[in-house]
Amino acid sequence: MIDTTRLILRDWRDADRAPFTAMSADPEVMRYLAPLQSRAEVDAAFNRYVARTADTFHPWAVERRADDAFLGSCGLNRVDHGASPVNGEVEVGWKFRRDAWGQGFAREAASAALAYGFAAGLSRIVAFTVPQNVASRGLMERLGMTRRPDLDFDHPGLAATDPLCPHIVYAIDHDAAA
Repeated sequence: MIDTTRLILRDWRDADRAPFTAMSADPEVMRYLAPLQSRAEVDAAFNRYVARTADTFHPWAVERRADDAFLGSCGLNRVDHGASPVNGEVEVGWKFRRDAWGQGFAREAASAALAYGFAAGLSRIVAFTVPQNVASRGLMERLGMTRRPDLDFDHPGLAATDPLCPHIVYAIDHDAAA
C-alpha cells in the first residue's frame, strides 16, 4: 500500500469490481486505451489485476482518502509486447474515472508509483500512449519524463490500420527523478 497526501494506492478488493467495470465501460475513459470490452473481458482484466498483487510491479486500485472512493488504477507493469523496443522494461500507467480527471489525482498517483519503482531498484521507467492522447502526454512531461522517439512502436496486439496501433514512448531515469 502506498499513501500520498490525498490518495491510497492499494491492492484490489472485490468491492472495486463494480466501479472498475463502470470506468472500463466509459467510452471517453477508454478512448485512447483500447476498444470497449465485453463484461467478460473486463471481468478477466479485473481478475488479472487481483491475481498480480503478489508481483513487485502491478497496477493498484486508487482510492481517495477523503471518502474512500475508488478513482481508478495506477501502477507499474512489466512490458510484455514481444517485439516492442520497451519489452521487458517497467512502465507506469494509469486509468481514472472521468469525474476524477483534471484534479491532479493521476499525477499524484503516478509520482508515487515512480518513487516506488525507483526505491525498488529500477534505473528507468517508461510510459507510452497513442500520439493523439494529449492529456497523458502532458502528464508524462509533468512527471519529468522525456519523449523517446527511438523507442516508439506499433502495438503488436492491434492491426496496423487501427488508430490505437502507433505508440509513442516517454522515459525517466532514476537519476533524473532524484
